[in-house]
Amino acid sequence: MIVITAPTGNIGRHLLTRLLESAPAAGEELRVIVRDPARLLAAARGRVEVVTGSHGDAEVVKGAFQGADAVFWLVPPDASLAPEDAWSGFTRPAAKALAAHGVGHVVGVSALGRGTPLAGRAGLVTASLAMDDLLAGTGVAYRALANPSFFENLLEEVDSIRDKGVFTDVVDADRKAPLVAVADIAAVAAGLLLDRSWTGTGSVPVLGPQDLSPNDLARIMTEELGRPVRYERQSLDELYATLVGYGLDEAFVQGIVDMKRAKDEGLDAGVPRTPGTAGPSTFEHWCAQTLKPAVLS
Repeated sequence: MIVITAPTGNIGRHLLTRLLESAPAAGEELRVIVRDPARLLAAARGRVEVVTGSHGDAEVVKGAFQGADAVFWLVPPDASLAPEDAWSGFTRPAAKALAAHGVGHVVGVSALGRGTPLAGRAGLVTASLAMDDLLAGTGVAYRALANPSFFENLLEEVDSIRDKGVFTDVVDADRKAPLVAVADIAAVAAGLLLDRSWTGTGSVPVLGPQDLSPNDLARIMTEELGRPVRYERQSLDELYATLVGYGLDEAFVQGIVDMKRAKDEGLDAGVPRTPGTAGPSTFEHWCAQTLKPAVLS
């Protein structure tokens, strides 16, 4: 029995699709925890056991983890909370339930940066690494998917790219760093959940096929979209003011700012790219398949 949290999110939808295809042949049953079952993929209905509720709720995870052999764990960021509450606070009920039910394996969505000098002052990333430690301390075999920023983050800027030909961030325009497609993260998660021969705790880096700078992204988007796209660098102070203006918790916003600062200082640059860590999805392919239809819609 594999339990999937956040099955309607970006990574969860890809993971659920993969497991629906491969789990039956492996003799695995699937159970999902979802707030709104109506949002589940149509292909999943009648083929997965559904537990309705939040996986941050003690009673929900107590029931959902009963009889489970493996769990896919993803915390949906809650910008109304301070980072420690948003990650470790949300995860504590699950940690207790994992230990109580003797769940064997957990695969969690986390971030790059562990072991670097920046890890302790990287805001949301620091909170995510603390969550990993919490889960690893339950006695389960645990693998943290150590991810850089996602291609999909650019979907938040579709309107600006369409209307102004501009996307923004706070990192140096020539700062090269790994970026990854969520489909590649889901593929690694599926492999770990289905082949549970691994033991102990550790991180699994999930990197895209190459490091890219904002200027590289602008060039590729220009080529793929057939229209000029340029990068505008925003200051950290501007980012903070903008996000607080949206009503986000000030501690959470500071966590975003600290994460962005750490990334600009090389937080994601500490893991070598190997055939085992380099995901297959190129930014060019992602632009053609995902960004372009969104911009032209």
